[in-house]
Amino acid sequence: MKNFAVKNKDNLITYGIVIVAFIIMRVLMAFGLVSSLMTGLLVPLCAYIILAVSLNVTVGILGELSLGHAGFMCIGAFTSAFFSKLTVNVITIGWLRFTIAILIGFICAGLVGFLIGMPVLRLKGDYLAIVTLAFGEIIKNVINVLYIGKDSKGLHFSMKDALALNLEESGEIIVNGAQGITGTPKNSNFTIGVVLILITLFIVLNLIKSRDGRAVMAIRDNVIAAESVGINITKYKLLAFSVSAALAGVAGVLYSHNLSSLMATPKNFGYNMSIMILVFVVLGGIGNIRGSIISAVVLTLLPELLRGLSNFRMLIYAIVLIAMMLFSWSPKAKDFREKVVSSIFFWRKKENDMKGGIDNAGN
Repeated sequence: MKNFAVKNKDNLITYGIVIVAFIIMRVLMAFGLVSSLMTGLLVPLCAYIILAVSLNVTVGILGELSLGHAGFMCIGAFTSAFFSKLTVNVITIGWLRFTIAILIGFICAGLVGFLIGMPVLRLKGDYLAIVTLAFGEIIKNVINVLYIGKDSKGLHFSMKDALALNLEESGEIIVNGAQGITGTPKNSNFTIGVVLILITLFIVLNLIKSRDGRAVMAIRDNVIAAESVGINITKYKLLAFSVSAALAGVAGVLYSHNLSSLMATPKNFGYNMSIMILVFVVLGGIGNIRGSIISAVVLTLLPELLRGLSNFRMLIYAIVLIAMMLFSWSPKAKDFREKVVSSIFFWRKKENDMKGGIDNAGN
């Protein structure tokens, strides 16, 4: 019962950090203390936080290394953008269309994660990482050669070029190969991003402390022992992987509806994006949800805060990244942090004991 109360308190602290950060940013924006460049980073930052938290489900909670997370983000981004572009004149209520787009991105990414997870999760370690990386690149490249248009006859598909669609004169190309989708309604904003972060945290934190979450962590700790007590290994691996993929799809929806033109470029949905998300997770602490949020914020905003330093900007960024990694994972640094924390708790306990003694003497 005590552990349950501690976990609930810890979860409330995580929610509180996000809400307080949102309020502070809103106040700063109201007084004009946030630059336009920084304001433009807020929605992508929310998407990165969702990606980091969702990948931590696979890497930290399940204990499997996945390098295809950007691919699931790509699926959520394009399926939702396709839906919004297709129905922009049909569903005129913006928030309703965007809500349906979020659900579509969530479901499509989760479904693809489930289908990919069935054969892939039989692998372990480096083999799993390589295969998920390959699937992420396949998804991006398939979208780059996909052409979809619509006219009075319906939808037309092609993987050759736009001319192969044979559209009528009044027809419209929605997905134009490597040029992607243009004219997606810009429904994303900072407030919606924070709401989606809180929903993601609610799903992930409740999954972790649920019976299913404990089964997933048992598989992470020892597969043989978990199987020996009757835990269905395939079921719970697919559950964690699919939830992680579905939440990445939500991040893709948020990201795509913040852009006027969406293209499946290596920068947006390629290998580098997957590695960047993994860096957020590793730097914040594998399995540490709050750490993933903090590292995503720091590593996203730091390059922009150092922009005034021109040529030295990325050098300082790299040095800070190395320093943070050493501080997080070096054995000596861990021992130092534990000593500091234990000494703080020791002095607090000592002060409480002294106060208790004074109160008892007074009585």
